[in-house]
Order: sequence, then C-alpha cells, then structure tokens
Amino acid sequence: MDMQQERNPAERSLDRGWNLTRIGGAESLPMDFPGDIHSVLLAHGVIADPYWRDRETSLDWVHDSEWLAERSFAFDGAEGRQTLTLEGVDCHAVVTLNGIEIGRPASRFLRHDFDVTDALVRGTNQLSIRFLSNSAVARDKAASAPFPVPHIHWNNRLPHYNFLRKPQCDAGWDWNIALSPIGVHGGIRLRRSAALRLDDVALRQIHQGGKVRLELDLLTEVFTPIVTDAVLRIDGKVSTERLQLWPGPNRSRIAVEIDDPRLWWPAGHGAQDMYDLDLRIGDQTRSLRIGLRQIELLTDADDIGHRFAFRVNGRQIFMRGANWIPADALPARATPQAVADLLDSAALANMNMIRVWGGGCYEPDFFYQMCSERGLLVWQDFMFACNLYPAQDREWLDLVRLEARQQVRRLSAHPCMALWCGDNELVGAIGWFPESRKDRDRYLALYDRLNHALEEVVATECPDVPWWPSSPSVGPLNFSDGWHDDTSGDMHFWDVWHSAKDFEHYRSVQPRFCSEFGFQSFPSARVIASFTDAADRNLSSRVMEVHQRNPGGNSRIVETLVRYFPFPDRFEDLVWLSQISQGLAMKTAIESWRLSKPRCMGTLYWQLNDTWPVASWSSLEYGGGWKAMHYMARRFYAPVMVAARPDPATGEIVLTAVNDTPAPVALTVALQAVRFAGAGQALGEWRVTCPPDRAVEIARLPGVAADAFLHFDWQDDSGAHQGQNEYLPLRPKEYDLGSPVISATPGMSPEGVPTVTLTSDRPALWVTWDLGGDTIWSDNCITLLPGQPRTLQALRLRRARLPVLPPEARALKGP
Repeated sequence: MDMQQERNPAERSLDRGWNLTRIGGAESLPMDFPGDIHSVLLAHGVIADPYWRDRETSLDWVHDSEWLAERSFAFDGAEGRQTLTLEGVDCHAVVTLNGIEIGRPASRFLRHDFDVTDALVRGTNQLSIRFLSNSAVARDKAASAPFPVPHIHWNNRLPHYNFLRKPQCDAGWDWNIALSPIGVHGGIRLRRSAALRLDDVALRQIHQGGKVRLELDLLTEVFTPIVTDAVLRIDGKVSTERLQLWPGPNRSRIAVEIDDPRLWWPAGHGAQDMYDLDLRIGDQTRSLRIGLRQIELLTDADDIGHRFAFRVNGRQIFMRGANWIPADALPARATPQAVADLLDSAALANMNMIRVWGGGCYEPDFFYQMCSERGLLVWQDFMFACNLYPAQDREWLDLVRLEARQQVRRLSAHPCMALWCGDNELVGAIGWFPESRKDRDRYLALYDRLNHALEEVVATECPDVPWWPSSPSVGPLNFSDGWHDDTSGDMHFWDVWHSAKDFEHYRSVQPRFCSEFGFQSFPSARVIASFTDAADRNLSSRVMEVHQRNPGGNSRIVETLVRYFPFPDRFEDLVWLSQISQGLAMKTAIESWRLSKPRCMGTLYWQLNDTWPVASWSSLEYGGGWKAMHYMARRFYAPVMVAARPDPATGEIVLTAVNDTPAPVALTVALQAVRFAGAGQALGEWRVTCPPDRAVEIARLPGVAADAFLHFDWQDDSGAHQGQNEYLPLRPKEYDLGSPVISATPGMSPEGVPTVTLTSDRPALWVTWDLGGDTIWSDNCITLLPGQPRTLQALRLRRARLPVLPPEARALKGP
C-alpha cells in the first residue's frame, strides 16, 4: 500500500500498490497499473504462457470471471475539487470509493473523470474496481437487443464483442489469439483543482501566407464562476486571453501566430522539427510537443475516376507503409521499448506512413510521439472493424461520440496525424450476413448513424486533419465495392490471398491507393520453437494449426508456394521458403503499383507486426524479428527504385524508375541478362532523369533467354540513391538453379561494426544470413552473382525480444 503523497500536491498517481482477487476465489495477488490480469496471473505462476502450444481455451476462465482490484491511499483533506481519473478501463467495471459507487466505466477507449470530492475522507481511503466479465456483458447486450446485430463469428471465437467498446481483435481475429484482456491500460490519478479542471486541449493549425496560426480550444469543467487568464507560450511568444467561465462544461479558445515556421516533414522530405508549447488556465497547466505541418487529402476527379493522394506542406507525397495492429495480445507487454523497436524497423524499411487499423486500439501518446519523431504519418481508423454495430442504442452511440471527441482532441497535437478514417470494412460487412442482406436498409441506416456521428466530431474538433468515411471506400456517401474498384478512393485487394490467385494477379489492378493487401508466411524457426514441442514442428500438427487463425491458411501458403518453387524436403526449409514466397508476393504488388505513379499514390501492406507467435501476413514476426519480406520491403520501398514488369499489351519487359524524393534524380542504370550456368551479358546502360511526380520508363526489352533472368543496378550522381534488383520472366522452379557454393566471412568495419561478406560461385537468389536473429543487417535475402562479393553490415540490435518466462509459469495451475 502506497501511503506516500506525490510530489505534485495537485495530482497524484494511484497506479501502484493494488491487490487483485478473483470474485469467488481466495488468493490475493499484488498488481500495478497500467496492467492486465492475464499478465499478473502469468507473473505469479497462476497461469502459464498463453501462447504455448494450444493452451488458449484452457484460460477462458480468466475472461469469464469477475475480478476485484483494491488499494488504500491516504488523503490529507486538502481543499478543492477532487477528481479520480481512470484511463483505458477494459472495459465494463464498477468503481467504488469507501463503499460508495462513483462510476461504471463501459469503454476501454475513454478517459473517465469521476468527481470524488464528497466520497473522500481524511486519512485512509479504500478504492476498488470490480471488473465484470466482458464476455458475459457482450452476451447479455446481444440478447437484449431489439433485433440481431451480427458479428463476424468466423473470425471471433468469443461472440458479440461488437457490443463492447474494446479492441475487437480481443475476441480473436484471423491472426490473433482470443484472450479478452481485462485491466486498466492507462493511468489512475487523483487530481485536485480549484475553480476549474482542464480536461482536453484540441489544437488546429491554419497555414497561410508563410505563417501558421495555432488555435487551441480548452475544454474545462468549471465548478464556480470565475474570471481567469489563459496563457499560451511557444517559441518565445506569449498569448494571453482573459476569460469569464461559468459552472459546467466550458470551451474557450486561445490563439497565437508563428512567423517563419520550422515545418515538420514526413521521413525523406525534410526534418521533423518540433516546438514545445506550454499552456495555463487558472491553476491548470498542460505541456505539448507539437510540429507544424499542413495535411491535405486530394480526391478530385480526373480522367480515371477520383484521385486519392496526400499533400503535405504543399507537396504531394507517395505513401509507403503498412498496417499496424496492437503490439501484443497481452497489453502489459506492449511496452514503449517494444513499440519503439517495431517503429524503428518500419522507418528502416523506408516507410513514411502507418495505418492504425480499426479493430485494435487508439495507441498511447508515446506511440504517436514516436511516429512524429521518426517522420511516420499515421492513418488513424476509429475503432470499428468488420462487424455491424448497435447504433440503434442511443446510450451506446453517445458513448461512441464521447470516445471520438476525447481521442480526436488528444491526438490533435501530434504532427504525425494524417487522416481520421471512420472504420475498417463496415460498408462491406453490410453484405456479409443473412440478416443484413435480407434487410439492407435497416443496417445501412445503422451504419449511417455511426459514421455520421464520427464525421461530425472530426469536423468540429479537428478540421485540419482530413476525414475519410471508411476503408476501403470509393468516396463519401458511396456504398459500392471498394475491394474491386481501382478507379477512385482507397482499395483493399485480397484476391491473391483469399482467392488463391497467382502473384501476377496483382498487376491486373492499378489502385489509386491500396490500404490493405497481403500474403502470409510462417514465422522463423526460432519463433516456432518458442511455442512448440519438437513433435509439433510439422505443418499438419494441431499446434501449427492453432497458430494459424485464417481458415485454410497453412494449406494456402503451401499451395501457392509450390506454384513457384519445388516442394522443400524439410520443415525448416518450408518455413524459410514461405517467407521468400511472401516477400515475392509483396514485391510483385508494390513494384507494379509504384511504377504506375501518379495513378497510384500509396501502398500500405497488411500487416507490419504480430500480436503473438503465429503464421500471418506480418513482415515483423512476434518479438520484432525481421522476416525475409521486411528486408525486401527495405528495397522495394527505397525512395528511388528501379523495377521491371511485363507490358500485358505487347509482352515486352519494361524497365522503369520511380523517385519519391522532393527533387529530380539523375540515375545511371546498368542492365544485364544472367544465366544460372554461365556468365552475365550486358544489355545496356542508360542515363535517365527521374522527376518526383511520375515514374519514368527507361527501356523496353522483347524478352530474355529461357535460362536467364534480368539483373540491374542503379546509382545517382551523389551516391545517395543506389540499389540493385532482378526480374525473373519465369517462375523460379522453371529454372535450373543448381547448387551454389556460398561462403560467409564475418568481419568488422573500421568503425567497429560487425560485418559479413558473402560470395558465391554461381548466381544465387534470396541468400539469407542470420534471418530472424537479434541483429538487423543492412541487407538480406539478396541475389549473389559470381565474382561479386556482397558485404552486409549490422544496422542495430533489436530492442524487443521474445518474452522470457519465469520458471513457475511453465505449469498451468488454473482457477
């Protein structure tokens, strides 16, 4: 029990010193917040690793139970209004103070501010949070609904979580374990204030005439009439507003103009300049770290349909990135260290945008701060995904409005924020269920209620960040097929994976912006070993099937793999080859779409990371290790890239350059045909200037010998942009690849950085070194040509590792 007063007498943390008991159970465990109950049980040996083998369902008793967290704290009777603030209660709970019920949280996505002035006593106070079973609440709410509101039962092992305001993937997904964590994932604070309490700050930027006007709306709860000053300080400037405030909620505005602003830019386009902003109103203060930038979404009509392009500070920028899901299925493991490791890997793969997907959660402030520091723009979904939702319930819809207002205000200060999107795939979901197909108008009306409520919040709270109704979407108030229309809006293209089509099918569409597409692979042998016994390491074992959540996914990986490669002899080779196959799928798609610039102005593949050890579409496996695909992404997302693709009309192979930097780049491009059993043949060298606004064709070739592939390299005059690539006219298994003799010579650079030099006696494709290890290398999964050594250099060590479990967590005890 923490009886110490905090240093700041106006605010104290109540995060530490809790005791946790299961309702109906006897054992009491110490617990701190932020935290989740599964992680506490794991740390104390009550349960074993949930990710081990097929243990998942044996832990359902955790989310089916109710839990009580209690702590005592001292209160000295200080004058003023006292507010208990809880952030991220997950999600239905009853909060009592000294036996008095003070609130019933019902959303993980809210900050709850409870006035506890009258419930506090001088001396020792007893605070308790009774966590209800989210699963039981979901079932009860679905049963009491006036008509069915279907959920994606084929994805969600736990039913009816569309009635809960918690991460939808907590019920399971086609990549996630279904644990339904319970806990508090933000802070717990006791706040003292005098006449008013500052709850939210909403910031907007107006860029005009080389200046930036900052407008800050201050959302306060006022307890007694007061005349006070609001004071804003930034970059040596001070702005003061005299305010008359009245009891109840108040909204006040203060503004300042910044001359000659230092602009914040996405990665690759300029510096990530930031400003410190300090704010005071009455006795309340707030400090923000902000960046100045102008974000626009261009959706005007053209001769194809409608564009979908981001313009930042007046410059159109091609978005290269991936979709983000929660960093771990156990929230306590999603530490700042683990998140930083994943975002560093995104930046090293030349990404400039992350999409926070709508079935997860609004991330903590440190996530957005890290994105801003790395120049990663954030496409932010509201937290709705792939279900129908009970928008007929006014109380539920009011809860959603409050959630949206709080989250939009909270994130408004982060310069990385590029888009607010209403949801993930809700328009399509209207056609997925028998009930909604039979009565489409009713469920479309429900969707419109929800979507319009979110749009109004964005328009009111954050009009300087673009709004997009849904993903995928052809456009506002357009409920047509965003999965197959490549003329307008953003597209989700899943035909290759879900319909088991060839990788070349990616070239059949030219999206304006593809915000979801992907192909699966297995994690590395190292990760597989972390959740299996030796006997489980077989593709058809039950454990391998449990760690594959997409129905038929393992079969689809193998079915597609053997179209391109001979069937491997060993399980370890199958695992490795699945990663090569995944990388080739994404390389085919992204190179083709980048080469269609400016028709296509962005690709965000599914998905960046994993929540647990699983076969999935991720390029970073659980624990943060780089799959082969992530190394390939570092190359196919290079700002300046040269690639080849076939012209379907003529059959020619077209060599094309694309430049995503702010200025034209002059390239020297050399091309050769390489035979697996012979020497390379030079086919030409070209000088080409590639502008930033469109891809440029370099050369056309009628074809290449049946036993050869194309290999090309490029470099600009400064040496800042260089690389190499290859194009195989045939599938790999159609070549006689032979048996290269490859040598690896470890070394050390003059700066003391580990290196390895790889050589081969004949052409060798996808040569990997230390794949899935803790060292991130400058390159990997590379092509080696005879007589041309390649030296790889260690870029960094990963911060995140696979969790090390205490010995007592190996044996399951249960309730």
